[in-house]
Amino acid sequence: MPDSASHTTGSLQGIRVIDLTRVISGPFCTQMLGDHGAEVIKVEPPGRGDIVRSQGNMVNGFSWYFAQFNRNKRSLTLDLRQEEGKAILNRLLEDADVLVENFRPGVMARMGLDDATLRERFPHLVVGRINGFGSSGPYRDRPAYDFIAQAMSGFMGVNGREGGEPMRAAPPISDMVASQNLAFGISAALVRRERTGQGEIVETALTNGLIGMMGYLAAEYFATGEVPKRTGNDHPMLYPYGLFQASDGEVAIAPSNDIMVERFLGALDMLSLLEDERFLDNRRRMDNREALREILNRVIETRSVDEWIAHFNAAGVPCGRVHDLRETFEDPQVLAQQMTLELDQGAYGKVPTTGFPVKMQEAPASIHHPVPQLGEHTEAILAELGLADAECDTLRAKGII
Repeated sequence: MPDSASHTTGSLQGIRVIDLTRVISGPFCTQMLGDHGAEVIKVEPPGRGDIVRSQGNMVNGFSWYFAQFNRNKRSLTLDLRQEEGKAILNRLLEDADVLVENFRPGVMARMGLDDATLRERFPHLVVGRINGFGSSGPYRDRPAYDFIAQAMSGFMGVNGREGGEPMRAAPPISDMVASQNLAFGISAALVRRERTGQGEIVETALTNGLIGMMGYLAAEYFATGEVPKRTGNDHPMLYPYGLFQASDGEVAIAPSNDIMVERFLGALDMLSLLEDERFLDNRRRMDNREALREILNRVIETRSVDEWIAHFNAAGVPCGRVHDLRETFEDPQVLAQQMTLELDQGAYGKVPTTGFPVKMQEAPASIHHPVPQLGEHTEAILAELGLADAECDTLRAKGII
């Protein structure tokens, strides 16, 4: 293992990842692997690199959007369209544990690295890939982005208000979910490799990840054959559950079962509502949701959000304020959980990013590399492969690095 990775900590220490991904789906996965100790080599095209390097708000000429998905990596520039570039990639794979790519199906094969070749030449290698629809089926060759995945997975179709238009989630959720699924799949494959010595090909797709998140909505569709209605901020199966109007804003309240409903109504001194024929059980509360909402809001609007949050939490009723991002990142719980981190980017200053969502006590995630400059580690990585300075000069002259 190169000295550059010897100081890392984490459960994936000693794992080398070759990262061919760009934009979000893939880079988020490899960043998670890097957070937990893997050595990640990000391979980028010479000259331009990952297109996200030039997107989003640029602070002192540096993309904070790019920083959000690319800490704990080293950057190698390599032109994979040229034979010398492909040859270097193959040399990297000889000592690698994981290869991650998010090309369209068929691109790796055109580079001479189809599945059969990967299995034959690198039997120990865990190959992780993300694409839009999967590598089989009639849509395999279609381009896909988060918006398309949200639309075609059914995810967009269950979001929004009844009678209104389908609604996307604001974050690029299909990219993020596919990345998390892939990080899990790669980790599982590495555990299997410890037992069998065999690598694996692990695939996730943007649409499949969101379909897998349909949860009880899918269960209800399978059980009834009926397409779920859009319910906005209301729960599609439970009531009361959603946003309620306090005197100075909305409060989110989530009584998830009959015991919690009794606790909630008891905290409002309104247990008598459960004797009303319209609200005797959850089915009838759902059928008469608007009437119950009006009754509850008449009481809830008499006090402030903060007052209700204190009151409901004391009563054991799940509730919370609807935060904007400023409020989220200033919240004492978020601060205590260290869900904002600062990267020291040298001349670019301190760059904030979101923190580690997975907390481990014995082998915690850590920052061991800031976000790399394009090609920052090219010479060092090639030297690890045994290339002399003169060879690197020749490669640079040809535009390969």
